[in-house]
Amino acid sequence: MTNDLGPGASRAGFVARSHPLDRESVDRAIRRMGHEVFEHNAQSDVVIIGLQSGGVAFATRLAEVLREISGHPAPVGALDVSFFRDDLTRRPLRGPSVTDIPVDLSGRDVLIVDDVLFTGRTVRAALSALAEWGRPRAIQLAVMVDRGHRELPIRPDYVGKNLPTAVDDVVVATVEGVWIGVEDRP
Repeated sequence: MTNDLGPGASRAGFVARSHPLDRESVDRAIRRMGHEVFEHNAQSDVVIIGLQSGGVAFATRLAEVLREISGHPAPVGALDVSFFRDDLTRRPLRGPSVTDIPVDLSGRDVLIVDDVLFTGRTVRAALSALAEWGRPRAIQLAVMVDRGHRELPIRPDYVGKNLPTAVDDVVVATVEGVWIGVEDRP
């Protein structure tokens, strides 16, 4: 199989085995999640925080859908959780990304958005990182793909697609589509 993942989705060393969601399927899932988020948060102004790097594009797109539904924009931010991870000794630290939280989170409803939920460790790190930005009233979680294999008791409130995978599988999720494959290691 080729490494043709579409615009913005290629990843060095990744070999796709399947393509369960194309761009239209991802967009339908985001729209559905947007309606669910709106129904659950109709009485509050939710702050949307995308996790660097995969969740930021989904957070931006979800905010666009919520604006279409509600008629007013939601604040959107980005959060880098690199230094809050509990598995730094097992995962190499990539260069830090930008954290941009546009409002004080104290007393606000916050929606964390990520591309793929796997072990739950990134979400745990996000919860720790958010504490630096205030004390939210409530925190919810939206993910494009829930692939299972949780190591922590983390459960998303909104899911684009549940995709059962093997532990060794790699899932690449972008607004262009979702691919399941393997790392091509020499």
